[in-house]
Amino acid sequence: MKKKVVIALGHSALGTTFPEQQVAVKASAKVLADLVEEGCQLIITHSNAPQVGMIHTAMNEFAHFHSDFTGAPMSVCSAMSQGYIGYDLQNALRSELVKRGIYKTVSTILTQVLVDPYDEAFYHPVKVIGRYMTKEEAQKEEAKGNYVVEESGGRYRRIVSAPRPKDIIEIDAINALVDAGQLVIACGGGGIPVMAQGNTLKGASAIIEKDYAAGKLAELTDADVLMFITADKQVDIDIDTDHPTLLGSISVAEAQKHVAQNQFGEVAMLPKIQASIDFLTQKEGREAIITNLEHAAAAVAGKGGTHIS
Repeated sequence: MKKKVVIALGHSALGTTFPEQQVAVKASAKVLADLVEEGCQLIITHSNAPQVGMIHTAMNEFAHFHSDFTGAPMSVCSAMSQGYIGYDLQNALRSELVKRGIYKTVSTILTQVLVDPYDEAFYHPVKVIGRYMTKEEAQKEEAKGNYVVEESGGRYRRIVSAPRPKDIIEIDAINALVDAGQLVIACGGGGIPVMAQGNTLKGASAIIEKDYAAGKLAELTDADVLMFITADKQVDIDIDTDHPTLLGSISVAEAQKHVAQNQFGEVAMLPKIQASIDFLTQKEGREAIITNLEHAAAAVAGKGGTHIS
């Protein structure tokens, strides 16, 4: 049987601007195609921080100067970023596969991810987003019930919550494509955060932490491997000491010990480690890998990267 791998592409695999992204996804597609050739059944997810910020800024800046238009809510901006990144990524991957004589459909699923309206994260927003505002504009945002934070120079920006994912609405469609042997791009940027209100799904003013969404995607697709692509070949600890250590293969218990010792950056690495622990403790025989794009194929083969099992 093929090894089912959920691979989460980080910012370095996507770039920031339109031209950067088109170049970056071509390089990422080569690595993804290598994994397909090695017999991996891929389910791809990705970050979207620069892209969704750009979209949010553009849409709301436009509304600021055109009174007939309203600003775009975070859920809509997230949907736009999924389509924009997925479009470039699926085309680059399809092209690379065809070059190699591999004919598989690559589909981007516009993915909604269910969050709990009572999640404590809604009371403690942490994700800064959007354009800079004046104090007067910030006060108007607060009057709407939104959170703002003051940055240097008396400038203000929106700040939104990062709730944990509870379920993936389109998981049946994702699994149907995976079971058919197709390649799927899903839960981009953590997914579009939605809350259930009866039979209706309502977009939430939030950004789901993409690493936890990747873990949920791996759980609900019953993946064998959860793989995070970062800027570094391996995870390191003791980085503020004179003996920093690169982690090779570690157990869940060792990972939990390092978490308890605050060894991982709260924003960058901790969510990847915690998502890996959550994924691995649900079922035996699974593996989590953290490495960079260059060493991804080798890491899946057990050569390099940080492995948690």
